[in-house]
Formats: sequence, structure tokens, C-alpha cells
Amino acid sequence: MKAENVVIIGAGGHAKVVADIVLLRGNHIAGFLDSVHPEGEFLGYPKLGGDREYRKFLNCSFIIAIGNALARERIACSMPEAAWYTAVHPGAVISNIDTEIGEGTVIMADAIVNPGAHIGKHCIINSGSIVEHDNRIGDYAHVSVGAKMAGGVQIGARTWVGIGATVSNGINVCGDCMLGAGAVVVRDITEAGTYAGVPARKIK
Repeated sequence: MKAENVVIIGAGGHAKVVADIVLLRGNHIAGFLDSVHPEGEFLGYPKLGGDREYRKFLNCSFIIAIGNALARERIACSMPEAAWYTAVHPGAVISNIDTEIGEGTVIMADAIVNPGAHIGKHCIINSGSIVEHDNRIGDYAHVSVGAKMAGGVQIGARTWVGIGATVSNGINVCGDCMLGAGAVVVRDITEAGTYAGVPARKIK
């Protein structure tokens, strides 16, 4: 397979992890687009301007390396001509049985994605997390370090599953939620908001 030239959008901590995956997969980093600080270098690679200048680099693939879900969605929707790169760490375990991984998604080291799991576009599946069989993860969702989702779980778009959180079998969590670190979700969540504790309850 021919190596890709990849432009990474963002130049923070998450971008470092994404850059590492790009290189580990044998691809090339063309540079970074960073609307906050569009000039200079990052990790020894050039900054190529802000994300609005992406059309100058349509010969490359792009990936958004920004943790905020709303920012990822805004940028992705503003780049209709982009070809998206999907970054899967070689140390991740991805089943070949009926799994789907959406464009622009990042799957980090030691993550496990089991059979029947469908992950949306521009998601983050962080280090050591578990996406069990038949999960459905909505677009722009973020599954944090060490989070565990049992079989048949559904996570809505833009929802953030916090570090070490657990979601029990068959639970549905709607979009635009934040599940706190270590939260244990044992009932469906149908209203957007922040949930924490054991069992998880909405924080007002």
C-alpha cells in the first residue's frame, strides 16, 4: 500500500499522539494546520496555516487532532473537499468481523474494538479503552482512556465517555453527554448533560 501524505489539524497534545500513529503506520506528515498559531513548526514539521487554508493541500489526506467534539464537527463540516485519514494505532486490537470505523477516527494504543462494533466518523477511541461487541458509537464521540463499554451499548454523537467510565450491557446514552471519570452507567440516559458517580446521575 502506498504511503499517504497526511496533514494534521491541530497542534496540541492530542496532535502529538495522532502524529505518532501516522508515522507508525508508515505514512508521512506533510505538516500541521493550526488556526490559533498558524506559523512556525510543531514536532519539527511545518505549520501550513489555519484550517481554512486546507484547499492548498488537497493532494494530501487530513485528520483532525483536536479533543473538543464541537470543534471537530465544525472543522469537518467546513472542509467538504477533504479526503480524511483514519488513524489506527498498530497496537490496537480491531476485530475483522462486522466492524466499521468511520473516516477521520483515531483509535489509540491498546484499544479493543470487538465484533459488530460500529464507530462513527471523527471519533476518538483512546488508549486502553474497550468497545465491546455490537456497540454503536456516534459521530464525534470521545471514549477516554481506560473506559469500558459492555456489549450492545449505544453512545450518541458528541458524547464524551470519561476516563475509566463503565457503561453496562445494552445501555443507550444519548448525544451531547459527558460521563464523568469513573462513572458507572446502569440505566439509559435520554437527556443531554453531565453524569457522574456510581451509579451515574445527572449533575445539575
